[in-house]
Amino acid sequence: MFTSSAAQRAKRRSHNRPELSDEQKQEIKEAFELFDTDKDGCVDYHELKVAMRALGFDMKKAEVLKILRDHDKTNHGLMDFEDFAKVMSERILARDPIEEIRRAFQLFDDDNTGKISLRNLRRVAKEIGDRLEDDELQAMIDEFDLDGDGEINEQEFLAIMTDEA
Repeated sequence: MFTSSAAQRAKRRSHNRPELSDEQKQEIKEAFELFDTDKDGCVDYHELKVAMRALGFDMKKAEVLKILRDHDKTNHGLMDFEDFAKVMSERILARDPIEEIRRAFQLFDDDNTGKISLRNLRRVAKEIGDRLEDDELQAMIDEFDLDGDGEINEQEFLAIMTDEA
């Protein structure tokens, strides 16, 4: 009786806690493997910094060093995959989705006008290897351009990304 109620409480707790998708877990694994350049199963400061940047965390040297110190089991300035995965999982789960969407908007709005123009969309499509014609790109803008100015502003972009458009 006691063990089943303890198991039920543990199960309830795990359902309330957000978890990474399989894709996010794979991204963490790939970043670690890619930047563990000497393939010793650990990352040093430089490898950790670039692996974190690849996962979207551009951090100052002092912050990276603190993370490394906090998880360095051997006092050799190294972090193993298990700790890397734990730290990255916590950070990914702590991200603010709205802030992430705003950062994505900035990637489109490279000319800092506060809007995504046809030119911005064409550049991004080309960068990702998508061969869309201008009329197709313009149709995408027109579909979500709520104020009719021919461009997508940040609010319109937020609505698209949160399925409120």
